[in-house]
Amino acid sequence: METVYNTVLKAQLAGIAAAKAGVTGAAVDGAARRVIADAGYGPYFGHSFGHSVGVEIHENPNATPSNSKPLPAGVVISAEPGIYLPGKLGVRIEDVIVITEQGCQNITLASKELLIL
Repeated sequence: METVYNTVLKAQLAGIAAAKAGVTGAAVDGAARRVIADAGYGPYFGHSFGHSVGVEIHENPNATPSNSKPLPAGVVISAEPGIYLPGKLGVRIEDVIVITEQGCQNITLASKELLIL
């Protein structure tokens, strides 16, 4: 479980590091997806890195494998990669980021420290 959590966290951080104005949604998704695939969990990441958040909770532009359009500055997207092992466990770490010309700003203030109860 800890390995899966750490893999998802590394994937999220890779996607966040790749996110900036002018980068395609596919490139942002791909940065996270590569981390998960390289760890052997590729088939268990069944959704995209993220979607825009606005008036509706799921809007365009998205950080998906199929979005070949550049993300514009000012767009707000979720950063939510996940690994889901059927019958065992699932991990998703979700933040909200604002795309800027220089990169992005993570506006989620929650800790990413794994809490083991």
